[in-house]
Amino acid sequence: MRKKIHYLCSIMLKFVAIILSGMAVGFLLRKRQLRVVPNLVTVLIWLLLFFLGVEVGENPQVIGGITTLGLEALWLSIAGLMGTILFSWALWRWVRGKKGGRS
Repeated sequence: MRKKIHYLCSIMLKFVAIILSGMAVGFLLRKRQLRVVPNLVTVLIWLLLFFLGVEVGENPQVIGGITTLGLEALWLSIAGLMGTILFSWALWRWVRGKKGGRS
């Protein structure tokens, strides 16, 4: 159990280190216009999603339970979408109220 916790902590520290190093590079390059970065981020996200799909497709347990997982995913997606819409609307009203001088 201790080895697993140590392993998870080391992975988390790597993630934090990568994020902080990216923030430092972004801070140092903030005055430059890096037009390629948004496109690069989009392509990398597409690649991550593709390889996630490959990994899921290789797992026989996931493929075997796809109908159950699909129904749960549908409900989670609908709930997530509704929550996003609700909180985006509330934030928009709050920000708009602040700009108009109202609280």
